[in-house]
Amino acid sequence: MLTRQDTEYLWESLTFLEHLTKEEQELILTHTTKKKIKKGTSIYNGNTECVGVILIKSGVLRTFMMSEEGKDITLYRLRQNDICILSASCLLKNITFDVFINAETDSELYIIPAPIFSKLMEHNIYVENFSYRLTIDKFSDVMWTMEQILFMSFDKRLAVFLLDESNATHSDTLNLTHSQIATYIGSAREVVSRMLKYFEEEGIVTLTRGGITLIDKPHLKRIVHNGQ
Repeated sequence: MLTRQDTEYLWESLTFLEHLTKEEQELILTHTTKKKIKKGTSIYNGNTECVGVILIKSGVLRTFMMSEEGKDITLYRLRQNDICILSASCLLKNITFDVFINAETDSELYIIPAPIFSKLMEHNIYVENFSYRLTIDKFSDVMWTMEQILFMSFDKRLAVFLLDESNATHSDTLNLTHSQIATYIGSAREVVSRMLKYFEEEGIVTLTRGGITLIDKPHLKRIVHNGQ
């Protein structure tokens, strides 16, 4: 059962709600569930049923693809107040690849079941537009990830990641291991460690056990835009 605060959150996040009939609004609000998910939980993969649309109240989710050999590549991560549409990929035409979604941290989610959202998409242009706008935004994130992997030197990729993570967490101290960073940017831990060690020698970062502190962000930005 959703509280008044939960309902207010949905109204703020789902911009199409005001364009629905009273009955359609009630359909969304009575069928949306709120769940607490533990770190490491698999939320969606190619073998599970279509989950539906997920709103992240708190926590971090990782969306990734996996090869037959078990190698994965992070497409993007979702944080507080983001909305996950690929967890409802069964509702989107021409989505023919499988994605995986895991909880990176303990998370609190709102889930709109796929059948409910599908029914609204079929009868309301505002819901359909909302869905495809989210899809386009996320595919832009995916293309940015591919561009970095295919065309950007590793020092720039790492600098971009560190700056983006600092902006997302509002902190210059990142509580991430080298292995985690390697997973997020599609590289090997050894490669990440070598480049971070070089950044440390250049006075750009300081390294601690399980953490990295950015001490020269202007230098990181110069790497991104101009190279070292």
